[in-house]
Amino acid sequence: MRWALVKVCLAVTAMVVVAFAVPLGLVVQEMARDRAFSNAERQAATIGPTLSITTDPGQLRKAVESTQMGAAQRMAVHVPSIGGGAPVEIGTTRAGAHAVEETRRMGRAMTARLAGGGSTLLQPTALGSGDIAVVEIFVPESEVSNGVATAWVVLAGVGLALIVGSVAVADRLGARLVRPAERLADAAHQLGEGRLGARVPEDGPKELRSAAVAFNSMADQVVELLANERELAADLSHRLRTPLTVLRLNAASLGDGPAAEQTRAAVEQLEREVDTIIRTAREQRAPASGAAGGGGGAGCDASEVIRDRMAFWSALAEDEGREVRLAGVDRTVRLPVARPELAAALDALLGNVFRHTPEGTPFAVDVHDAGDAVIVLVSDAGAGIADPDAALRRGNDGGRDGSTGLGLDIVRRVAESTGGDVRIGRSMLGGTEVRVWIALDDRARGGSGGVRTRRVSRRKRRG
Repeated sequence: MRWALVKVCLAVTAMVVVAFAVPLGLVVQEMARDRAFSNAERQAATIGPTLSITTDPGQLRKAVESTQMGAAQRMAVHVPSIGGGAPVEIGTTRAGAHAVEETRRMGRAMTARLAGGGSTLLQPTALGSGDIAVVEIFVPESEVSNGVATAWVVLAGVGLALIVGSVAVADRLGARLVRPAERLADAAHQLGEGRLGARVPEDGPKELRSAAVAFNSMADQVVELLANERELAADLSHRLRTPLTVLRLNAASLGDGPAAEQTRAAVEQLEREVDTIIRTAREQRAPASGAAGGGGGAGCDASEVIRDRMAFWSALAEDEGREVRLAGVDRTVRLPVARPELAAALDALLGNVFRHTPEGTPFAVDVHDAGDAVIVLVSDAGAGIADPDAALRRGNDGGRDGSTGLGLDIVRRVAESTGGDVRIGRSMLGGTEVRVWIALDDRARGGSGGVRTRRVSRRKRRG
């Protein structure tokens, strides 16, 4: 495309230069000829007053020699026979007798080409006797073409400069048009090869800018779709951990025997496979996927979700002899979180309690409405977490069977999707307390305008 544009511009400019330069050169050539013969006519007119007074050969010779053309031997005077006398010719004659007679007969100036080069101007002049004398002026070829060669050289230089300039402008314009297209094609190849960070600078002509904007938007959507897919795979796999925990605990109570051992081995194998799926999804997760919470558009009643999930876990807690305390769920508490997301977060927290504390360890779930946020506390009377910061870190090295580190990550993503956070500390029961701070947006609070200010001040006090 770039070279095609250059060729088109070169052809058009060359045609324009030829169309204007050639006629202009011919006009200059004609002007030089007219100038030379006009000067010759003026020189011929200088001898006219002398011819009107006298036809004496001596006086005419002196008059001719006193002129510029006569001194250069470029003037001649042809006087016809007067009163039966002989014709008189003064100066160096170059024109033939026929041309002289033709000029005298027609009574107007004529030009004649000479065989040796150059031209002559034959100017008729009336004498006092009524006869016609002819003044001959020699015009050399150098005078006729004076300045013509220089004019052609100048025109050729100007034309060449125009062609070179037009080619340079066309090349720059072509580069400006082609470079964004090349970048767009290169980014498309990179995206096709799996490099999801490929983007195109949004510059160049309007059409290419629109194409770059559309490509970047498409690439962002591809990254978002892949991230959502991997997050969904990880979340769904992690949600399988809840029934797996129940299966593992039930398998542990089967006692001894081949069937019991096979059941426990199958449950362990299934747990390892689920852990592998979760770790793989975590490793392939795009860094720019960001927090994927339920969003402010979906909401649920936290009290209803917590009561529902506690009904599920209470049966297992009763089998293991765990004391369960539930508080703050006797009234409706609306959250800007989708019900499946909140349920997954609660299952992750409660699953950690059953997994990492011995049987018979009591635990509690409390819900507090703080005005601008809802706080969900899950606490137990276990041994606690030695390094809370490491527990909150996204993922782990996968060195522990049955743990992927995604449980607290799910909880944190749900909280951060609303502007909240997750904290781990020591509970009143003596073990671990996970504090989930879920901020309420304006819709959940009925359009309260001071939510953000109270949220900032509360976080400062907590800090």
